[in-house]
Amino acid sequence: MAVVREYVLKTPPGGVKRYDHEALCDLLGVEDRSRVIFEQAVGREAVCRVYPSNPLMGVRDMTANDLVMDERGRIQLGTYFDGSPLRFRLFDPRTGNAQRGAVFGTTGAGKSRLVQAILIACKNSRVVVHLADLKHGQSVPEAAGQVATRVTTQYEAVLMLRGLVAEAERRMAEYAAMGRSGFVKDDPDPLVYGIIDEANRLLEKGAPFREEAALLIKELGRTGRSVGVGIIIAAQAGHLDELGGSDTLRGMLKEGEVILLRWSSAMMQQLVSDGLLPRGESLQPIPKVVGQVRRIRRYDEERVDSEDDVNSQGMLYHLTGIRPTSMARTFMVGSVAPTPGFDPLILALYGDHAPPGQAIDLEAYVSAKEQEAAAEGGQASTPSAVPAPEPGPDTSRMSTAQRILAALPADGLAEVDLMAALEVDGGRRVARASVRTNISTLRSKGKLARPDGSGLIVPVLAD
Repeated sequence: MAVVREYVLKTPPGGVKRYDHEALCDLLGVEDRSRVIFEQAVGREAVCRVYPSNPLMGVRDMTANDLVMDERGRIQLGTYFDGSPLRFRLFDPRTGNAQRGAVFGTTGAGKSRLVQAILIACKNSRVVVHLADLKHGQSVPEAAGQVATRVTTQYEAVLMLRGLVAEAERRMAEYAAMGRSGFVKDDPDPLVYGIIDEANRLLEKGAPFREEAALLIKELGRTGRSVGVGIIIAAQAGHLDELGGSDTLRGMLKEGEVILLRWSSAMMQQLVSDGLLPRGESLQPIPKVVGQVRRIRRYDEERVDSEDDVNSQGMLYHLTGIRPTSMARTFMVGSVAPTPGFDPLILALYGDHAPPGQAIDLEAYVSAKEQEAAAEGGQASTPSAVPAPEPGPDTSRMSTAQRILAALPADGLAEVDLMAALEVDGGRRVARASVRTNISTLRSKGKLARPDGSGLIVPVLAD
């Protein structure tokens, strides 16, 4: 009978923040790296388990019962490696807040299936969903007819976001008149979510509606949650700067529900630098191929074809859950192999009842400028709901120090956001090392505040 080897380890004060997973596997004599799970516990204790096979392989199918909110507003998406339930919160009945959510993952990591599960859970829990599927509707095709609103273009997505912000503003005004300080689900309004799949297409640098979309998403994340209007984005991103700038999403990431599927190294570095994980913390890598053993073959040794199977879809970390560094996996959503049409297993999970809510009237949120452009036979290249920014200073003759001071708002910026601002301010490209040197000099001259542990670079304002 196969057994699990478990080692309880005493660690230095503060625990183990960084370790070499491959070296640990070599020490234990385990060739299949995915069989070894290391987890830091509270205090000066850690546990290392060696499984006979990866414990997250062979998870069961998702059921409709998994995808109905419990009394605490949670659904069960899957399981951790030790069998504990992986839960995702859609609503917090204690505070009355809708959630902010973000799902990140590289191509083939299982992002679209996870989004399907969230969409099904919303329908089965009587949560109104307005969906933008920006892969021309291909990411989650079964959602057609299963949500209140479904759009597939970037321009329609911006109109949808305008409608969601307008709904949040309407609720704020009405609740204030009622003397109500929070949201009460279904009294009188339902819980509503805007969900944007392939959000990177809408928010990446060069996208036509990036500026307004980022502003609207930020507004929903900041104020919509308190009136029952939530926002969830799913994206293939290598870096947060590709998603409208990290400042747009920082609040969502730190206080919402964040899931990280198989990732890029740049994304991991950004999440750590933004404080979502403790600095120096490391996550065990999610391999593209689970169970693959790297070893030298003899010249006449036959190669096993199954070693190229991509079978880690759905493996993830719930970064804002109670176990952010513990690997988990979603239950199986839908058919294993692609189907010639809509996946019947996914349709069965949605059920045949009508989705809750009314569609957003997108035409009601077309601006006068856009209507004018359409009447002239064209379409405005950029939605005009956001006022045009004031002309900025001429940076072509400014020093790097002057550009830093010009770019910083009163409440400061993180270094990565400052670098992004300097990239688009019209001046010459400047190296990160030069920016850091200038920051140190400006601090010594009293023009920038000394570091306070927040990671923000803050100007010293004149009285």
